[in-house]
Amino acid sequence: MKDGEVVPGIQLHEFKKRRSKLMESIVSCTYVTNCEKSHIVIIPSSSKVYMSNEIPYVFRQNTDFLYFTGCQEPDSILVITAKKENFITTLFVRQQNEHTELWDGPRTGVKEAMKMFDVDLALPVTEFEQFFISFVTENKKSIIWYDNVNTTQLNLHRKLLELIRITDSQIFVSPTSIMHKIRLIKSQSEIDLMKKSCEIVSAAIFKTIEISKPKLSEHQLFAIVDYECRMNGANFLAYPPVVAAGKNANIIHYVANNQIIQNGDMVLMDAGCEYHGYSSDVTRTWPINGTFTQEQKILYNIVLDIQNILINRLKEMPSLDQLFQDMCFLLGERLQEIGLIPKHFSGDKLLSATYSYCPHHVSHYLGMDVHDTGKISRSIKLQPGMIVTIEPGIYVNPKNQFAIPEFYGLGIRIEDDILITDSGPVILTESCPKGIAEIETLASQTP
Repeated sequence: MKDGEVVPGIQLHEFKKRRSKLMESIVSCTYVTNCEKSHIVIIPSSSKVYMSNEIPYVFRQNTDFLYFTGCQEPDSILVITAKKENFITTLFVRQQNEHTELWDGPRTGVKEAMKMFDVDLALPVTEFEQFFISFVTENKKSIIWYDNVNTTQLNLHRKLLELIRITDSQIFVSPTSIMHKIRLIKSQSEIDLMKKSCEIVSAAIFKTIEISKPKLSEHQLFAIVDYECRMNGANFLAYPPVVAAGKNANIIHYVANNQIIQNGDMVLMDAGCEYHGYSSDVTRTWPINGTFTQEQKILYNIVLDIQNILINRLKEMPSLDQLFQDMCFLLGERLQEIGLIPKHFSGDKLLSATYSYCPHHVSHYLGMDVHDTGKISRSIKLQPGMIVTIEPGIYVNPKNQFAIPEFYGLGIRIEDDILITDSGPVILTESCPKGIAEIETLASQTP
């Protein structure tokens, strides 16, 4: 990292700008009917989660807290107070403790936190309660912005519930929708981090396809993509990957990844990595022996054609829901052509039959979280600076009443990460092969 950075590639002034934008949005929010009201915004960090006594899981920071601070420390609290247009940012952090740091690593501490994270004030987390009481007592009827549904620190949550009771404060107002609206449009520094995340996972999947072969286990392919991502700079995988061979690809969120891959199977791999807080999300499907069967090729070409059409339609800045509707009609027509849906079906009946072959949405927002900014509707039109996935699929479960035997058990999905720009969509995962010829060539390599 360079001087003035807490996240590589993002300068401290960008975090300060984000906080200012948040408070400007909150103060001008239509919820507020009295401009004289004061505000206190409380954004907790994550706490450590333990798999067993004293053995923690790998720590992952609360995304909203990380976005507005750049701070990766657990059990911290970002508090922003506002009176009219005067904002004060206070970061509550754990105090330094020589014994604890021997076991868990160094803490920033109160003295360094103010400078390191460019906040107005840094205090020990033990002083939060008194700070809160003092503010709401002095500023009667202040609006308390806090997400009391998706809690990240249970002890803090309990304390806040008690504090609003004893201070006779009003109920909480969640700032999450406002924060997600800000996070939806990526800055250039965020785009650069996203590009790197996409490059890393694309290269990792490329390598996995190249060295895969029959009789390997799904778990071995999991290990390869994980290794390649980490060796090229990723902090860890963005989510438990799907490594589904053969009929396992019909399970949309298959994560057991423990079966032996048989000659003739296809492998559906859905994997992404996290690079300094920013996620990628890619799916590729390939024949383990390097050659698609005729039926596999038919379905693969349909999925690839539809994906290319949908990516091209991003130029028109549709909503994600519109893209899903487009996919359903396109996919339905193509499935009718090959006999997987009766040709006389139309309208809602055709859409219903199509949904039985692809029961998931075709797109979601992507960013710090894999399914990013969950409070933002998929019905809004796309804008430059958004990053989305395009991921059509076909899954032929033998239980599907319309399926025919020659396609039983086949499952295919192709997914790329796309940056929306004024001049058209930019495929951030373009280096990950997906054409039939290049997939077959790559998968035919001798390990």
